[in-house]
This record gives sequence, C-alpha cells and structure tokens, in this order.
Amino acid sequence: MTFSLPVPAEANDLLNRDPLAVTLGIVLDQQITLEKAFTSPWVLAQRLGHEPTATEIADFDPDRLIAIFAEPPALHRFPKAMAVRAQEVCRIIADQYAGDPANLWRDAKTGAELYRRILALPGFGKQKAQIFVALLGKLYDVRPEGWREAAGGYGEEGSYRSVADIVDADSLARVRAYKKQAKAEAKAAKEA
Repeated sequence: MTFSLPVPAEANDLLNRDPLAVTLGIVLDQQITLEKAFTSPWVLAQRLGHEPTATEIADFDPDRLIAIFAEPPALHRFPKAMAVRAQEVCRIIADQYAGDPANLWRDAKTGAELYRRILALPGFGKQKAQIFVALLGKLYDVRPEGWREAAGGYGEEGSYRSVADIVDADSLARVRAYKKQAKAEAKAAKEA
C-alpha cells in the first residue's frame, strides 16, 4: 500500500518515502482535517527549503519553529502548541531512536511493544497510538506479531475508521461517515 490521501501529490510522495513526514502527520492529526495534518509536513519542508530530519527539528530554535508553524497559512489550528509538540516528539526520536523515526517501529518484536513505544510519545493517547499502529501496518507494512490486536478496532481488516484506511475517494467517504456516526453516538450518550 501507499499513501493516497486527498492531498497534493507531492505531499503523498513525501509521506511514502519519509518516516518523519508520516510521524509529523500523525502528531498534527487532531482538531484539524486529516488533509491539513498530512499536507503540513510537506509545507514545512517547503518553508525550510529541504526535507528536515528529526534531529534538525529537535535542535531547532523553538521560537523560530513556532514562527514557521504560524506563518500563514498556519500548519495547524494551534501552531504554537503543535510546533512544541512536534519538537518534543523529534527530541525523543533523536535521543532514543538515533534520529531515525523508522527506528521507532523497525525492530519492534510485537504489536504490543510497538504500541508502547508510540504511546510513550508526547501527545499520544490510546486512540492516537492505535491509529498509528494501524497506519504502519496497513500502509507501511510494519506488521510485528499482534499488530492488529495492538491497533484495536483500527487494525481490523476492512475497517474504515481512520487515516490508516484511506486509499481512495470511496474509503475517505467511508472513514468520514464512520467518524460522523461515532461523534453522533458520543453526543447522544453524553445527553442521556
């Protein structure tokens, strides 16, 4: 599988070849559209004039990084908070994974180990960690034993719950329908 999101072709190309772009896309994928989240790593590379490394982002001047994230159009609805979060994640990658985001998943022996590594990243709760495990398994062929179980419902074959399941316009529509239904159910449960 390869990324085929409804974003510019160059953004999909970057996601297909750069583990940092995928990681940053997942980091940014909250409170904005998935199109914005997964286009922003490409826009960041354009603003920097090159594709950054995790070590470069980890060592970047924080105020300058915030300014780059905030430059119109901002890379996220909350550019300051997400620039800080992206830098925190990159610091962990630089310090614990030799600066290579793929090392986060490359030698994980089990899905549970992969899930624990991802869950330990700043800003990753259970759902985001499960979505990342599912995305790695479904789109990046990172499939240590038990990866589907570690991804929970997001890892189910034939599910349409997250960015991990989007391969064309039809799957995008199905994921959006699932999210809309889940939101409506959560709202109804809250009101009951």
